[in-house]
Amino acid sequence: MKTTPFIEAEAHCDGPCGVYDPASARVAAEAVQSMTNKMLGLTCPETSDGPAMATYLNTMSRYAAIKEEEAQKCKHELLVLWTDFFKPQHLEGNPDLHDTFWHAAKLCSACKVEVSSHHAQELMDACEAIHNMFWAVKGREVPWIRAS
Repeated sequence: MKTTPFIEAEAHCDGPCGVYDPASARVAAEAVQSMTNKMLGLTCPETSDGPAMATYLNTMSRYAAIKEEEAQKCKHELLVLWTDFFKPQHLEGNPDLHDTFWHAAKLCSACKVEVSSHHAQELMDACEAIHNMFWAVKGREVPWIRAS
């Protein structure tokens, strides 16, 4: 029986360089904040107005569904950065790294279960902090720019 020789490969991260970017978490967090603000801005019509109430409930449920989906997407993106990109040697320059990510993940959950402009803003702030940590580790200055 013929055996195939093994090829040894080494990498410093779980994927090729350049794959990771906190921008996707920022976009998802912005959507969470946008949907939260839209939900808080809706005015409930008179409950006796069936068509207006149906439109209101439809719009509110769509905003809620998008908010929850984007909060989950944000959490996924943050967890990938935390567990796959950042390494033990990054803790020296970022001693609050674990706490920042843990808090951000908890904010994603909070934004899913409630309609809080305060928590949505805190999530944006946490994503900005993570953005700054990420680019500092990569030795680049990349400005924090929001799409909205």
